[in-house]
Amino acid sequence: MDNILWILVFIGTFLIMEFMAWFTHKYIMHGILWSLHKDHHHKKHDSWFERNDLFFIFYAVVSISLFLTWRYADFWAGLPLGLGIFAYGLAYFFVHDIFIHQRFKLLRNANNWYAKGVRRAHKMHHKHLGKDDGECFGMLFVPFKYFKK
Repeated sequence: MDNILWILVFIGTFLIMEFMAWFTHKYIMHGILWSLHKDHHHKKHDSWFERNDLFFIFYAVVSISLFLTWRYADFWAGLPLGLGIFAYGLAYFFVHDIFIHQRFKLLRNANNWYAKGVRRAHKMHHKHLGKDDGECFGMLFVPFKYFKK
């Protein structure tokens, strides 16, 4: 029973992180912290690092903190929670930074149904250069309209 609960917490955390990414993106990144996210929409900088990357670092700190509470505070759920956040961050990194934005020149030829839909949705998000009037703030689960030909 403990293993099933651990797995459910891990999977649940991963899925909830998509909602957290959507919420943070729509209301925080395109809201009060637009100043950190703006350089992601306006490529007017020469640095590989974007201020927008600080959001990734924030969630890494949350994940590490949960690992530490599992290890040192004997909080059993800290491990599956921390791993769920880490796994989502890894998936987000591969999809967003590597596949979509090509920050590393990998996965260039992925051209299946899912890849095309995610790419279309993100392209529609980036067509809005300001913080207002955006669309499609999620990452891994995007509306079905982007998967239609």
